[in-house]
Amino acid sequence: MTAALKVGIAGLGAIGREVARKLVGGYIPNSVLAGVTVRDRAKAEAFLKEIGCKAPVLSIAELAGACDIVIECAPAAVFADIAQPVLAAGKKLMALSAGMLLRHPELIALAKENRGQIIVPTGALIGFDAVSAAAEGDIRSVTMITRKPVKGLLGAPYLVNNNIEISGLTAPLRVFAGSAREAAAGFPENVNVAAALSLAGVGPDRTTIEIWADPGVTRNMHRVMVEADSARFEMSIENVPSENPKTGRITALSAIAALRKMTAPLRVGT
Repeated sequence: MTAALKVGIAGLGAIGREVARKLVGGYIPNSVLAGVTVRDRAKAEAFLKEIGCKAPVLSIAELAGACDIVIECAPAAVFADIAQPVLAAGKKLMALSAGMLLRHPELIALAKENRGQIIVPTGALIGFDAVSAAAEGDIRSVTMITRKPVKGLLGAPYLVNNNIEISGLTAPLRVFAGSAREAAAGFPENVNVAAALSLAGVGPDRTTIEIWADPGVTRNMHRVMVEADSARFEMSIENVPSENPKTGRITALSAIAALRKMTAPLRVGT
């Protein structure tokens, strides 16, 4: 028997809790929850006890030593603090705050230096396989249009810094148009999908994005259009928000699916 994959979770918000439940419930074969790291130790211990889990609450350095892979489910502001010890230890990091990789390219070099690996799951988008395949040829353009309920964008740094008020909207408002790099900086908790899309394709400066605050929608909606020498295609998805309105329920499921692929006898998709 192959040794079970030892999984660590950094952050027990909506996504981290869902991944923990699946691991503890045995829904991901040949994988175990080996530990978690959080800001609120007492709250984490109470949750772990509730789901019948004896995994310890560790520091991030301890978690990096105890696990084969750490799933980053924490606020974007602490991404580098989580990633650095994991990658320095030569382990795998599943990054859900993918936008922070655009701010910290040194982490990719750190992973290479120590034979670690950064895994960016599909998350709230679809079609990364198609984009990655097209990128082996010539992609001429990648455009993404995101529409979110107002509460899913409230507090974004770009809106605050530019005095854009959206709380009282009665009609859709385009609040941003620019590159994926700019979007990731201005909306670090809201559009990690744009950063992930750019990393799969033509990079953050050639991937363009529009962000709309729309009081008429209840789902996080993304439409992607790709023009390449090998194909022209469009993809769209409407995600049901999780208990955290900034992210969709499918994000946690994407991380779970990526974990499953790591130990599965059959792996479908690139």
